[in-house]
Amino acid sequence: MNAAKRYFTSIFKAIVALLKGMKLTGSYLLRPSKILTQQYPENRDTLYIPERFKGRVFMPHDENNEHNCTACTLCQLACPNGSIRIIAKNIEMPDGTKKKVLDQWVYNLGSCTLCQLCVDACPSDAIVMDNAFEFSVYDKSRLIYNLNKPGSRLKEKKTNSQV
Repeated sequence: MNAAKRYFTSIFKAIVALLKGMKLTGSYLLRPSKILTQQYPENRDTLYIPERFKGRVFMPHDENNEHNCTACTLCQLACPNGSIRIIAKNIEMPDGTKKKVLDQWVYNLGSCTLCQLCVDACPSDAIVMDNAFEFSVYDKSRLIYNLNKPGSRLKEKKTNSQV
């Protein structure tokens, strides 16, 4: 008798759990305006992507093609996968001193885990996380980007005399 009672009790609990799950599905069936599911790619034009979404790494440039990257390589050191390679060169200044400037900021999206450690490590806020999410390619060499634009340079810091 005890085994039969446990058997029917477990069946009853399973039916109750099923009905609880079907309650949510049924409510969306009766009120389709409350559905939160995005029908991607059909709604590509109206797709809402939240601001906090972390996509690929991006280096913003201003209207003068200037960026904030000082080629300190802290982002490269912070990257757990080695997805970032900073290529810098030393140029001689008019006063005879040498200055390290960014030559290439190479980013391999194919090995990036989008963890944002590089963005957090950057002291000059030169890189940010973009909200792009479509990365499908047939050739993985197309996932390697040079983030600094051709001809870009470091944004000059304003001193007190320039303000």
